Amino acid sequence: MAVARQERLTLEVVARRQLARDIVEFTLAPPDGGALEPFAPGAHITVETPSGAMRRYSLVNDGAAPGTYVIAIKREAASRGGSASMHDQATVGTRLAVEPPANDFPLVEAPGHLLIAGGIGITPILSMARWLHARGRRFGLIYLTRSPEEAAYLDECRTFPGAIIHHDGGRPERFYDFWPHFETPRPEHVYCCGPRPLMEEIKAVSGHWPEGRIHFEDFAPVEVVRPDDRPFTLVLARSGRELQVPADLSILETLRAAGLKPLSSCESGTCGTCRTRLLAGEADHRDLFLREEDRRDNIMICVSRARSEKLVVDL
Repeated sequence: MAVARQERLTLEVVARRQLARDIVEFTLAPPDGGALEPFAPGAHITVETPSGAMRRYSLVNDGAAPGTYVIAIKREAASRGGSASMHDQATVGTRLAVEPPANDFPLVEAPGHLLIAGGIGITPILSMARWLHARGRRFGLIYLTRSPEEAAYLDECRTFPGAIIHHDGGRPERFYDFWPHFETPRPEHVYCCGPRPLMEEIKAVSGHWPEGRIHFEDFAPVEVVRPDDRPFTLVLARSGRELQVPADLSILETLRAAGLKPLSSCESGTCGTCRTRLLAGEADHRDLFLREEDRRDNIMICVSRARSEKLVVDL
């Protein structure tokens, strides 16, 4: 199955501001001041960061007739180049390649909405809260962080009627109890974005709710590098070139380090853009895209590795 490549935009960083500890907001605009494609709450853009890594970031501004795209990015402690390069190198005036908005987390019509955010997961949730509030819709907001200093858009979130802001300080005994919100199923729809433990908790307490009522946004990539990974040889069949893929780098990162620029988009093993023909060797498939019957002679080079000592790919 061929994957259509979206036409990329060139956008310029026209403003940036510190929102919280390790969280910076970036405002991106066309250099010529032209209009941008509209978007709905929950949408995201994919940005080619200064490091070359492709990363998805939720849009937080009004998408009806946007002149800019506004995103907020947390500098991840274990960053593989994406968030760190945005914080360090995406200064005002920097131009970035950006794919048009897409929405895998759309807000549906419902009698009510419960919005739950953890940490930087506030970004898509905030766009929904703003949209619902502007239209007088009924919704609840629960925003969880370790501390006020790590909470983006905190003052604005406090202005939403009935908003619950909870800081646990990283202490298990202070974790928020969601059971009262889920004990009795209601006709509202629930939207949750945040760290995986938060989403697992919501899945656990909402198991008795009707199917389709609970929605999740998860930008966390699959585990690209694992503690027991080993280096292997990658052979590029078209040139005969051999590259050593270290234990702590992906195939895609190794190709970039060698000066090559293979196609990629999500870099989390879900979109199919980097699908590459596998000509020889046994792959360690870590993607969420390929069907079982396609895995014998294809590999997603953004996340998958080798079980054998050598892989030969059609590059």
